Amino acid sequence: MTSSSDYLLDRRRMRRKLGYWRLAAIGAGLVAALIAFSKVPGVESFDKATPHLARFIVEGMITGDRDTLDLIKELEGSKAAGVLLAIDSPGGTTTGAEALYLALRKLAEKKPVVAVVSNTAASGAYIAALGADQIFVRGGSLVGSIGVLAEVQSLYKGLDMIGVKVDEFKSSPLKNAPNGFEPTSDAARAAVMALIDDNYVWFRGLVKERRGLTDEELAKVADGRVFTGRQAVPLKLADAFGGESEAVEWLEKTKGVAKKLPIRDWKKKPKLDQFGIFGFASTALRALGLAPFAAALESATEPRASLDGVLAIWQGPKGY
Repeated sequence: MTSSSDYLLDRRRMRRKLGYWRLAAIGAGLVAALIAFSKVPGVESFDKATPHLARFIVEGMITGDRDTLDLIKELEGSKAAGVLLAIDSPGGTTTGAEALYLALRKLAEKKPVVAVVSNTAASGAYIAALGADQIFVRGGSLVGSIGVLAEVQSLYKGLDMIGVKVDEFKSSPLKNAPNGFEPTSDAARAAVMALIDDNYVWFRGLVKERRGLTDEELAKVADGRVFTGRQAVPLKLADAFGGESEAVEWLEKTKGVAKKLPIRDWKKKPKLDQFGIFGFASTALRALGLAPFAAALESATEPRASLDGVLAIWQGPKGY
């Protein structure tokens, strides 16, 4: 038989548990409200509403997507005193890299931008690095790969083996050529090479201008290979050795940026924010201190960009 004191004790425990859950619900609601408020156009999140250094991350495949360009535009009018361009990318599309470069140069007109290469800034990612006022590399970083390419998978021999033929009707011989369903004609090959050459000339000219190279110096670095940071600095592809701390020191000493400013991450909002349940799950995981799980969820639901057209990308040997 339960005594009255036991009954009162159970009631107190129940009230305490309910109180914890109410506080948790209120906390979650406040977090959600702050996140929603920070996403209202024209309203900065609270940690970016005061002077700071912006860490803008360039990683993965570069496509010049609208979200990235919009974020750079937002940075122009922000309270950021300087920008740390953190790069780790093998490149991407030539047009995407060009769009990113132009956006970064426009940003650099208003705020000092310094690039920090961790692992790789190759091809299109090196184009992005050229948008900075200074480039820092580690000794083992990989930079360069100055060149462009286009790839077509030749499928016609395999299709012949299984008895499949593709009939194509087009207005002229070079329409949709090359396409992989037929041998590449000399005319189609010449047309693609004209695109390659045009983009390559532009890329070389950009490197020469931004890095202040002579024709002889440019010839040594513009053959498509990558260079380590130790090679890149004497070849003038990078300015100095170092990481983020050295980049911050350079901003303070060279660009007059105030000392000891906090560093804030500026990055694209995950695409899953558009889908209620995934966005809520990600927010909840982060609120519970489970950021790695939230990042894994965001990565798993992030749409993968396709790479079409002429590419400025480096594909290293396996294991490198």
